[in-house]
Amino acid sequence: MSRLRLVIITGLSGSGKTTAARVLEDEGFFVVDNLPFVLLPRFLEVTEREGRDNPRIAVVLDVRNRNFLAGWETILQGVRDAGHFVEIYFFDASEEYLIRRYSETRRRHPLVQEEGISTAIAREREMLTGLRRQATAVFDTSGINVHQLKQQVLTYLHGPEGRALPMAVHLQSFGFRYGIPPDSDLVFDVRFLHNPHFIDELRPLTGLDRAVSGYILKMPPCTEFLKHLRGLFGFLLPHYRKEGKSYLTVSIGCTGGRHRSVTIVEELRSSFAIEGVTLDVIHRDIAKG
Repeated sequence: MSRLRLVIITGLSGSGKTTAARVLEDEGFFVVDNLPFVLLPRFLEVTEREGRDNPRIAVVLDVRNRNFLAGWETILQGVRDAGHFVEIYFFDASEEYLIRRYSETRRRHPLVQEEGISTAIAREREMLTGLRRQATAVFDTSGINVHQLKQQVLTYLHGPEGRALPMAVHLQSFGFRYGIPPDSDLVFDVRFLHNPHFIDELRPLTGLDRAVSGYILKMPPCTEFLKHLRGLFGFLLPHYRKEGKSYLTVSIGCTGGRHRSVTIVEELRSSFAIEGVTLDVIHRDIAKG
C-alpha cells in the first residue's frame, strides 16, 4: 500500500485558505475542499487503493462544517499511525484584516449569527486553538496580498527557490482573420512585416518552409523586433514565475496565420528554453487557406 503526503489546510475564515489550496493544486496536489474530519480516514483508504505513485493530497478543513472538529485529535493520530506523512498549514490574520476582507467581499462569516463578526472571529479562533498548536506551519496573512501569500506557500513547500513544477508556456501563431485566441495572456501583431502572401512562389508555402522563413528573417525590422521580444521575455518570465504564475499563453498574429506569425513563433522557441519553463508550440491557423 502506498503512503500519502497529506497537507491539511485550516485556519480562520478569510485568512487565505482558498488561495493556498489553489497553489497546492497547481503544484500537483489532489485538493479536496470542506471535508469533515470524520470522513478523512475513509477518504485516504480509497485514495490508497487507487495505488497512485507518490500521491500528494491536500484537504481544506474549516468551520463551514460546524462539526468538523469532532474527534479530530484521535482521527489525526490514526492517520499518522497508518504511516501517512501529515502536515498542517494554519492560516491566520488579525481581526482588523479579517473584518476588512469580509467588508470588501460582502461575504458572510460562517459563524455569524446575531452576535456580529468580531464575536464570530473570536469564537472561531478559540475553536481552532488546538489545531493551531499542532500546526506544521502558521501563515499570518495580515497586510499581504494574494501574490505574496502564494509565494510564502511555495517557499515553504519547496524551499527558497519557491517553485517545483515548471511554468507551462503555450506559444502559438494565429491569423487575425480568424480572431484572437481568447486564452491569450500576451498578444503580438507582426503584420508590420512584409507579407510573403504577395510573392507568388512563397504564397503556397508556410512559415515552416526555409524559403519563407529566410525571406522574413532577413528583414531588418524583423531582426530588431525579435531582439526586443527576446529581451522582454527574458525580463518577464522570471518575474511571472516569482509571482506564482503557472500558465502563460503567448500569441503571435499575422493576417492569415500561415507565414509571418509561424516564422516568428519558431524563432522564439529558444527564448523559452530556460529552467523552470515547459513549452508547448502550436500553429493554430497554418492549415487554413
